Amino acid sequence: MAHSPSSYSYVIVTYISCLWVLLGTASGQLSANFYATSCANFSSIISNAVSSAVSNEARMGASLLRLHFHDCFMHCRRIIIQLTTFFIFAKGCDASVLLDDTANFTGEKTAGPNNNSLRGFDVIDTIKSQLESSCPGVVSCADILTTAARDSVVALGGPSWNLVFGRRDSTTASLSAANSNIPAPTLNLSGLISSFSNQGFNANEMVALSGSHTIGQARCTVFRARLYNENNINSSFATSLRANCPSSGGDNNLSPLDVVSPTSFDNAYFSNLISQSGVLHSDQELFNNGSTDAQVRTYSSNSATFSTDFANAMIKMSNLNPLTGSSGEAMEGMQGSIPPPTTLLPTTTAFPSSTTTAFPSPFT
Repeated sequence: MAHSPSSYSYVIVTYISCLWVLLGTASGQLSANFYATSCANFSSIISNAVSSAVSNEARMGASLLRLHFHDCFMHCRRIIIQLTTFFIFAKGCDASVLLDDTANFTGEKTAGPNNNSLRGFDVIDTIKSQLESSCPGVVSCADILTTAARDSVVALGGPSWNLVFGRRDSTTASLSAANSNIPAPTLNLSGLISSFSNQGFNANEMVALSGSHTIGQARCTVFRARLYNENNINSSFATSLRANCPSSGGDNNLSPLDVVSPTSFDNAYFSNLISQSGVLHSDQELFNNGSTDAQVRTYSSNSATFSTDFANAMIKMSNLNPLTGSSGEAMEGMQGSIPPPTTLLPTTTAFPSSTTTAFPSPFT
């Protein structure tokens, strides 16, 4: 029996991959030599600034890496739209995370994963200012974020990787996409695999990228439930964390995500998981008698394999659906309120209000 469209309450639209060509973007337009003549000292300016910032505060390395992740991890999404089907596209590494609210859109800074949590804006400001003095109006903020993330890992002893450039900066942002797409620290393994799969990553790449938790810190409020309610946690480890994370109060007290070597980018995070010393619920889910246990063991015993896989996954993430060519722009300043150009999708195709419950950000 045929059904009329009105007989359906919801239309589920699943994007297995974003339709790149309809957005007029292609990673093939990026180039390792994009700034070779227009801003030859681009890489050294960023590297020196990041090195100085991380030297002053090791925690900043994790903050800059996370800033890049939260900018990029908005490539594809699953949405439920009542009665009507819309073709909606989430952009990737486009510096939209830096934009303030405007009359036309609400920025991503107040999204659950980002609010009062994302750090490093001042470092990006400094880098942008230095680049504007050297080669004004040339280098995009998206390329700065991408490069600063790589250089932060290097500054903390981690691997380097080759990058391509030419990303343009978005002129709009999506609060709902940030709330919907960035994985929560409460996810179980199947939820993590699904979340990363929506962005085009397989389970092994998800585990590799999770290794970034070898640096950075988490707030008591997001791992308290694990400390006091879960059984797959080392008792001595739990006792040590409880000293700084009581059952009530102290929500903003911090703990390193890797208590063994919190300021070194290494593979100790995976060894911690094997000893049931993962800080976040989502961390320990990677090693909890599930399908990713073997990958965790591999990375725990072979730092070179982890470094290679992490670098490759970061390259892949940095190339998620960038704006290139005539799309977007190169921001003159960071965190600006930039009006959208008339060439953008009309407001009727903007993201709907998210029904996903916002969660407190695990990192600072």
